[in-house]
Amino acid sequence: MIRFFLLQNRQGKTRLSKWYVPPQSSNPNGTILSVEAEKSRIEAEVHRLVTSRDKKYTNFIEFNNYKVIYKRYAGLFFTIAVDSTDNELSYLETIHLFVELLDSYFSSVCELDIVFNFNKVYGILDEFILAGEIEETSKREILDRMKFMEKME
Repeated sequence: MIRFFLLQNRQGKTRLSKWYVPPQSSNPNGTILSVEAEKSRIEAEVHRLVTSRDKKYTNFIEFNNYKVIYKRYAGLFFTIAVDSTDNELSYLETIHLFVELLDSYFSSVCELDIVFNFNKVYGILDEFILAGEIEETSKREILDRMKFMEKME
C-alpha cells in the first residue's frame, strides 16, 4: 500500500504531496507533533535522503517502517513510500507511468505546469491512485477521464 506520494524539486520545495496513511504524531524522542508538522518533517528528511544519495545506488531506501522509492526527472524528484513488503520495481514503474501521464496531458510537462495547474495534477493522481492503491493503469483511460472532467467544468 502506498503511504504517501511526493513531488519535490532540487531545492526541497514540495510541489505535490498526497498522504494516504497519516504519519505517526510522535517523533523518536517522544515529543508529540501535529500531523502537519510531522508531514513537513518527513518531507524534509525524505528530500535530504534522496538528494544526497549517490547515483550509483538503487532508487530504493529503507525509511522508518517502509520503503521509499524515488526517481529523478529533470529537476523534480518523484517519491513514493510503500509498505516494506511491496515490490519496488512495480512502484518505480508507477512513478514512470505518472510522469508519462503528466507529459501527455500537459504536452511536455515542466515544473511550472505542476505549480500553476496543481488541481489538474491532483486530479490525474486521483484517477491513477485511490486510497493508496493503484486504481487504473491505462494511460488512455485516465486521460479520457480527465478530458471528460474538463468538459464538465
